[in-house]
Amino acid sequence: MKTLIKILSIFIFAFCLFSCNEDLVEQAQTGMLKGKVVKRGSNVPLSNVKIFTNPTTQTVFSGTDGSFEIAAMPVGNYSVKAELSGYITSFQSVNIQNQNQVVTAVFEMDDDTSLNSPPATPQLLSPIDNAVNQPLSVELTWSATDPDTADVLKYSLAIKNNLDTNVIQVNDLTANHYTLSNLKFGVSYFWQVSVSDGIHQPVLSSISKFTTNTVPANRYHYTQKQNGNFVIISSDDQGNNFQFTNSSYNSWRPRKNNNAGLIAFLRTEGGSTHIYTANPDGSNPFKVTTVAVAGFNNYEMDFAWSTNGKELIYSNFNKLYRINKDGSGLSLVYTTPDGSMISECDWSYDGSKIALKTNDYNGYNTKVYVIDMTGSVLKTVLSGSPGASGGLNFSVDGQLLLFTRDVSGYLDGSGNYRQLDSHIFIYNLVTDVVSDISAESEKVMGTNDLDPRFSPNNAQIIFMNTSNDNISQRNVMVIDLNNSLTDLTRTVLFSNGEMPDYE
Repeated sequence: MKTLIKILSIFIFAFCLFSCNEDLVEQAQTGMLKGKVVKRGSNVPLSNVKIFTNPTTQTVFSGTDGSFEIAAMPVGNYSVKAELSGYITSFQSVNIQNQNQVVTAVFEMDDDTSLNSPPATPQLLSPIDNAVNQPLSVELTWSATDPDTADVLKYSLAIKNNLDTNVIQVNDLTANHYTLSNLKFGVSYFWQVSVSDGIHQPVLSSISKFTTNTVPANRYHYTQKQNGNFVIISSDDQGNNFQFTNSSYNSWRPRKNNNAGLIAFLRTEGGSTHIYTANPDGSNPFKVTTVAVAGFNNYEMDFAWSTNGKELIYSNFNKLYRINKDGSGLSLVYTTPDGSMISECDWSYDGSKIALKTNDYNGYNTKVYVIDMTGSVLKTVLSGSPGASGGLNFSVDGQLLLFTRDVSGYLDGSGNYRQLDSHIFIYNLVTDVVSDISAESEKVMGTNDLDPRFSPNNAQIIFMNTSNDNISQRNVMVIDLNNSLTDLTRTVLFSNGEMPDYE
C-alpha cells in the first residue's frame, strides 16, 4: 500500500512539473512592436510622444524622427495608446501571435484644437486710420497676440484703393510690418490684416484707411543710374524726392514745362531713343516722337520745349524737327548745310531763336551757333575749338547763352567721349563777352562741370560736377551768380545725380 501511494505521489508531482514547464514556455514567447508617429496631413514626425500598452508592458517615447520600439512583448492582444500634449490621443490594436514576431504601426495624430485658442483680432497701428499726407512709401505696422505661445503666427495683407480695382495681396508674412512702395499721389488706400495660427480659421482685423500726398510741385529733376538703367528723380529744395520713372526703363534728360503741366524726357525703346512726356507724378507716360532722336551719342542728345508747352524741338542726325506734344504736326525746321550732326538745341523764351550744337560722328569739331526760325544764322558762339562742348541753355531774356567746353581740348579715341577739364561759360549775345563760370567758382582740378541750366530767375546755374575719370560719383551742384560774374560760390545740391533740370 505504501508503495502504491509513493508511486502515485511521484506521478502527480511529475504531472504538475510538466504543467508548470508548459506555462513557463508559453510565458517566454515574446514579440516586438515598432512604429512611427507623424502629424496627420503633413506626415511631419512627432517626437516625445508617450507610447504605452494595455495590458501593460513598457512605456516608451518617440524619438526625433517619430520612431519608437517596445521589445519583449508577450504574445497576446494589446491596445496601444499614443499621447502628446496638444494632440488628440490615438489608439491602435496590436496582436502578437508568435515568438519573435515584429509588428509595425503608424500613428497619425490630429491637432487637438479643443486645447488651442485662436489668435486675438489684429490691431492696426500705423498709419493711423484716416491718416493724410502720407509718402509714396508707407510702413504698415500691426500687432497680434495668441494665448498659445508655441503657435507660429502668419499674416496676410490686403490693400485696395479708390483709384482702380487693383488689389494688392501679400501672404505668409511672419513679421508684423510691411513696406508698401510705389504708391500714387492723392490716392486713398484701404488695408486689412488677417492672422492665422495654422489651426483655426484666420482672424481679420478692422479696415483702416490712409491717403497719400497730393502731387508736389517739385522744381528739380535729375537722372540717376540704377542697375544699369537711368531713372529720373523728382525733388524739392529740401531733398524730399521720389522716383519719377520706373527703373525697368532707361530714361534720362528730364525737361519740365509748367505751362504744359508735363515733364518730357528721353527713353530707350527697341534700340531707339524717343521723347516721352508724363504727368508730374510720373503717371501716363506718352511717346511723342515717331522719328527717333538720334546722333553720335544718344546720352549726349538734348531737346527743348516751346515756352507755351505746346511743341518740342529735337534732332535726328543733321536735321532739326518740330513736333506737337501730342505727337502730331511733325515738321522739318532746319538741316545743317555741311552735313554735321545736331546734338543739342535750346529754344529761346520768346520763341524767336534756337541755339544749336553740331559735331562730327565722333562728337568733335563742335560748333555752337544761334539761328532764327527761318534757319538764318544770327550768332556764332563757338567754332574751331578742339575737344568736346555742349550744355546749351538760354537765359529767360534770351541775352545770355550757357555752354560747356573742355578747355583741355582732349580728343578721346576710345569712343567714351571722356572730357578732362570741362568748364561752364556764359556767352553774352549782346556784347559777345564770354565769362568762365567754372573758373570764377573755383572748380576743383581734375573734375568736369557739365549739363548746366539757368535757374528760372537767372540767379543760379544748376549743373553736374564729377571727376574726369568717368567712374566717380556725379553730383548736382548750384553756382550763385552776381552782376559781375566774378568770385562765385558753388554748393552741392544733390548727391549721385546728373542731367539736372530746374524749372
